[in-house]
Amino acid sequence: MTVTNPATGRTGHVVFTEEHDALRASIRAFVQREIVPHVGEWEEKTFPDSIVRRMGELGFLGLSVPEQYGGQGGDYFCNLVLAEEIAKGGSGGFLMGLSVHTDMVIPPILEFGTEEQKRRWVPPGVAGEQIYSLGITEPDAGSDVAGIRTRAVRQDGGWLINGSKTFITNGHRNSMILLVTKTDPGAGHHGFTLFLVPMDSPGVVRAKKLRKMGMHASDTALLSFTDVWVDDSAVLGTVGKGFEQIMWELQAERLIGAAGCLAYGQYAFDKTCGYASERHTFGRPLGQHQAIRHKFADMATKLAAARALIYQTARAYAAGEYPVREISMSKLYATQVAWEVADQCVQIHGGAGYMDEYDVSRVLRDVRLYRIGAGADEIMLDVIGKSYGF
Repeated sequence: MTVTNPATGRTGHVVFTEEHDALRASIRAFVQREIVPHVGEWEEKTFPDSIVRRMGELGFLGLSVPEQYGGQGGDYFCNLVLAEEIAKGGSGGFLMGLSVHTDMVIPPILEFGTEEQKRRWVPPGVAGEQIYSLGITEPDAGSDVAGIRTRAVRQDGGWLINGSKTFITNGHRNSMILLVTKTDPGAGHHGFTLFLVPMDSPGVVRAKKLRKMGMHASDTALLSFTDVWVDDSAVLGTVGKGFEQIMWELQAERLIGAAGCLAYGQYAFDKTCGYASERHTFGRPLGQHQAIRHKFADMATKLAAARALIYQTARAYAAGEYPVREISMSKLYATQVAWEVADQCVQIHGGAGYMDEYDVSRVLRDVRLYRIGAGADEIMLDVIGKSYGF
């Protein structure tokens, strides 16, 4: 819900304060200055590590991280602001790589890690000196997390890890990977354990750089782990509780992913509004044709509805609730809306929309991933359905 404060005249959504507005303006200026001019180059070469370090210098990588670990000590809505504004830079791949680092790896360390682990990994991550990855998906296990085969076995006072992970974002630049392993194959969901594995450990191999439909600005890897030995200090949380811990992580991942994806769809919408105003057909601006005007009306309505659902859910999550059903709904609906909007934006551009030089082409390729990653549409539907007792 957007409101206007009669005392200050400030207009904005109720979940955001004037401090959030100032943060948004700061990030937006950074994006326009240091991201937008390089989006095309990053599509060819992937984004450089230096942009992550720069964000660390500016304090953007630890917005909700406690100050004692180098962060800014802000609230969860700061993370939403960051995701939305980075999306407006027009590089889905950079948004993806950044979100994995800031919203998928650092939060579980803060939630489940020992003080030693927090001191070791969080400050350099917040500073942008190191970049992290999340290792869940395997060649034979994606949304079915229970099917993971990577094993960690007790040996010599530590753990010996063998297996492989695929579709790993930041996999060719990461210093550490938060690795999901199976430690007790006979224990079902109670047989998983998380490890913080340094990527320079003997036996870790960056086996292949993967080529993708979209998200070209981010690097994606196939990784192998052969007799990788780590000591007990690498265990994140409790041995055997990894499944519950990664399910906790996935809720935050899905919500922040929904917000970023929707903002990326909004970016395509805004670009297309400009195009439809400037492009003339049959003697008038394209947007003045009823068929096109109605497309914009439909897209705007769905974007607004999805955004309201995300903000409402984020409000509950930030208050300490665990709204799995609403998070699943947000992720499902927002990513579908973003995909539909991107597709319509390409259609409105006509042949130009099929060309790489137009941003909407990139958005369409990029947003398709969100309906697969962090739980495919079908998984979200099942989670929602089961929440009603079916």
